[in-house]
Amino acid sequence: MEILHDLNLYISKGQSLCLIGPNGAGKSTILHSIYGFTNIFSGQIKFDGKDITNLTPSEKLKTVGIAYILQDNSVFPDMTVEENLLMGGYIKEKTEESQKEAERIFEKYERLRNRRNQKAKDLSGGERRLLEISRAPVMNPNVLLVDEPSIGLEPNYIDMVFELLRDLQQHEKKTIILIEKNPNGKISSSREKNI
Repeated sequence: MEILHDLNLYISKGQSLCLIGPNGAGKSTILHSIYGFTNIFSGQIKFDGKDITNLTPSEKLKTVGIAYILQDNSVFPDMTVEENLLMGGYIKEKTEESQKEAERIFEKYERLRNRRNQKAKDLSGGERRLLEISRAPVMNPNVLLVDEPSIGLEPNYIDMVFELLRDLQQHEKKTIILIEKNPNGKISSSREKNI
């Protein structure tokens, strides 16, 4: 079944793009297509001028640096917070880089630092979402695909999640494509300007 037709998206390095729309509009399908979860019948997905359309998701992560933060819960429940963070760097050849990045996350986010040795299944929903998104910098991606980062979160966790995304985009020059179903009440105007 063909879902998307005549779609052209361009985004420059270090920019953010937010796709907004109701359920069933094809937002997640766009991210799935970019990452390699769907069949592409025509057209191309290019990164830095190189055709990456037919690369598998793992190849896109490892060779191009495209990471995907799913809408659904993607923590490893029986692993600790620290182990979950380190899983973000499993593709890196040097594990000390992953450990260094994980320590930087712990320095910045006290909520995760205080739960460093707890199992992920014992975290609140907001803490799990923060952990999922915090795993991305450990991967050191060039492009980050984020599916509804604020879904089901309390306002204080929404602020933390968007602070992390803003930091990745503005200070680390990561390219971010994110989805939000309803910007009213989820992303304040100050967040819209900054991510």
